[in-house]
Formats: sequence, C-alpha cells, structure tokens
Amino acid sequence: MAHTRAQYAILDHIGTETNSPKDFPTPGNGGTKRRVDALDHEFDSSPKRPRRSPRLCHIEDPSDRPNTNNCVTYEPITPIEFWARQGQCPQEYFKFDMEHLLARKKSLSSLGRKRSNSTTSTTPSDQKPREEKSAPYRDPRYKTLLATKGSFMDKSDLGITEISKKTYFTLLSAEQATPNESVFRDDLFEQTCRSVEDRNEARVLRDITPLVVPSAEILAIYGSTSLKCLIESVNEGWNNSIPLTGTRPQPDYSVGFRREAFTDDQLAKLSPFLGDFIAGDRSFFMGTYYMYFPFLTCEVKCGAAALDVADRQNAHSMTLAVRAVAELFRAVKREGEVHRRILGFSLSHDHRSVRIYGHYPVIDGKNTKYYRHPLRTFDFTELDGKEKWTAYRFTKNVYDTWMPAHFKSICSAIDQLPSNLDFDVPSLPETGLSQSLASHHLSQSDADTEPLPVEKDIQLSDSGQERGTLGTSFTDPGVAKRRKGRK
Repeated sequence: MAHTRAQYAILDHIGTETNSPKDFPTPGNGGTKRRVDALDHEFDSSPKRPRRSPRLCHIEDPSDRPNTNNCVTYEPITPIEFWARQGQCPQEYFKFDMEHLLARKKSLSSLGRKRSNSTTSTTPSDQKPREEKSAPYRDPRYKTLLATKGSFMDKSDLGITEISKKTYFTLLSAEQATPNESVFRDDLFEQTCRSVEDRNEARVLRDITPLVVPSAEILAIYGSTSLKCLIESVNEGWNNSIPLTGTRPQPDYSVGFRREAFTDDQLAKLSPFLGDFIAGDRSFFMGTYYMYFPFLTCEVKCGAAALDVADRQNAHSMTLAVRAVAELFRAVKREGEVHRRILGFSLSHDHRSVRIYGHYPVIDGKNTKYYRHPLRTFDFTELDGKEKWTAYRFTKNVYDTWMPAHFKSICSAIDQLPSNLDFDVPSLPETGLSQSLASHHLSQSDADTEPLPVEKDIQLSDSGQERGTLGTSFTDPGVAKRRKGRK
C-alpha cells in the first residue's frame, strides 16, 4: 500500500525523529543575538488545557464497535493498528497538531469597554490621518521589536531556495502589456513626476501607485478572468488577523484571495480556524474579514527617508501573510515545502523610487522565523523613465504567473485538512461586536482604539502623538468554537 503524507504523520508522532534539526538547518539570527523569553514562535500565548501526548493515545476503531443488540466489549487500539486496519490517520492526531490554529475571539474585557463606550463617538482608524497610522513605524526601534517576534528585515543566512531565485528573476524580466494611455505616457511622464514632487502621500497614491502596483480587481474587470479569485483592500486594517505586535497592520494596498475562490468543502475545513469572522474573530489565515491568505502589500510615502518607514510597515504585514501559509503547511505536515520559499511580496514607493521585496519563512523544527529578500531598488525617473514600468510589469507577473501556482498550493494543503474536526472547545458568550451587528454598529477600529494588554516591549514616542506601548500577545484570548458549514 502506498503511504500517504498523512500516514507518515503517524509514524512521525510515535517515532523518535520528528522535525529533527537535520531536516531543517538552524537559521541565522538575522543580526539579533539576544534571546527574548517572551517570544512565542507559535504566535499564541493563550493558556491551554493540559492534554495527553498523542504518542500515548489509543484510538477507537469503528470496525470494533459492538452492535447495539449485544454487549460485547472492545479494546482501544494504537494509532499504528488503526492505520493498518483503516488505511488512514486517526483524526485525533490532527486535533493535537491544529488546536493552536483555532480562531480567537476578542477578549471579554475589551468587549466590555466597547459596550460601555458604545454611545461615544469614535473615528475608525481607516478614516484617521495617514500620518497617525504610521506613527509607531517611524521609530527605528520598531525593526528591533519585529526581530524579538521572529521577523527580520534582512536576508537569512540560509537565503531563499534556488527555485525562488529563478522565479523572482522571471517576474522581474518577463514582458507584460502596459497601458497605452496614462500619465506615464512618454510625452507626459516628466510633467507627471514634477507635479507630485513635495506633495502628500494621498496625491502620490492617486497619481502614481496605480502605475506602479496595478489593481488586481480593475484588471479582472478589464478581462483578466484568472484574477477574479483575488480581492484587494485600500488602507483597511487587518482586524481579523491574529496580531504579532500591539500595532495592527493597515497596508495602503494589499491583495489576497476572496472567500468565493474556495470550494464549500474547503471553507468547511477552514471553518474552525476562521471562527465567527464577521463578528471579528481573529485567524491566522485572514487579513480583513473578506480577505484570505494575503500575499502582496504596498506602502506609499513621500521622500526617500520615509521609505524606511514603509519598509517596516510592509515587513510587519507580510510576516502575518507568510505566517498564514507556513502554519497551514505545518498543520498538514508539509512545512518542508515552504521552508525558505518566497510566499509573498511587498513594494514600498514614493514619487520616484521603488523597493521590492520577497518574504519567506525559515523553519527549524517547531520554530519559524520570517525574513525578506530584496529583489529590486531603483529610481524610475532616471534615464528618461527607462524603468517606469518595471514595478508594474513585476506586479502583473505576480498576478498572472506566480499567483495561480501559489493558490493551487494553498488549496492542496487545505484539501488535506481533516473534515468535521471537533475540538470540544467551550463557546464564549455572544460578543459585543456580534450584538452590535443588529444595530448596524460594526466597527473596524478595534486594534487601534483597544490596544492589546501586553508586556512592555518598546515604548515608542512621536511628536504630537501619545506615547504608546507595543505588545506581543493576548491576555487570555478566547478560542472560537468550531462552527459547521459555510458562513
């Protein structure tokens, strides 16, 4: 009988060699030598119920279950015996490996504050000044904070795979059609660049960004049917993503997969890990409530120095994006396939310069660290705009060439998730956010207006801004009860 990956998973659990260091070489430390005790490589500091090791579990064999007409007793069997009889893995093994991936509800204390302040007028963060959302990232120590969480704004010592290298070279060099009529037209290009000099980010975002990072949804509207599985966000907070620090990502532009891109069966398998996402449950696999597995982000700034701020924002967002895929593949025992492989891209740009990065995980046993690989940095105004379409072509190649294979890979991993998992997790009381839906008071500003109660990592201050605390973990977050079927 041919052994499936799931069957080998049983041998891994009961054997003596599971994710040994020889499988994944020890990664470099990205320049940070100080070990931080608070770093949780599973990005989940919630207390868990004591449970037995799966190596000691006995599994009930359905074929041994007695008929209702007699009183014959049966003995529990070991996982190996179950495999030999049934030809498949017992679902208890998936339960132990995946429990930390369950969606999390918002903390009850913050929900209580939300209800008590329900009559108070608040401004959603998506409507606040752009300068305010980027305030924490303006402090250069944010790079250090990310490093304490296992996210490094640098290449790892191991680097990326050869396949990833070949792929990104292709993405940068392959030809793509460019718009015939735009402000980047040869006779308009120089005037366009002058018109946005010394202007604010909103102006650069309006005039330049669509020609640096084209809209996936607009391309789909114009006939790129293969992109209809994509959905984008513009300056929207990733409220449904389990946070890494006390600052919630809010990219100027991001792209991921829409819910309709997945089959009903795939959504059912993902359901325990998504929770009540409409009500605000947080998941490893979501950005906004409508975006699954984001893979591209863009940040826009004014001035060369400000691009460092954009890079920090992108590094934060893409760590969460890469984490989603890494955790999914770890859950189905295929983490070796994403080790050192680029799983997403980011672009930082202003009115004349562009920085492009690829983001990837480095897996060492049960630990995962996240890195970025610089792909290109250039001034698109030089040499009479010789490279003005470079970023545009690259982004379209990501959509047309890289994305379909990435999506197919994600779907293959989702298909391997077991069906009808029951984690026996108690339900939490109805959330204030759920209750507010009936009154049409859904808010997307939770992460900004209700900072996480966390340890003090770095105190970041900014002129004209309140001194804030960045954090790393929840305080007693609830785990969402599994819900059956498609929501």
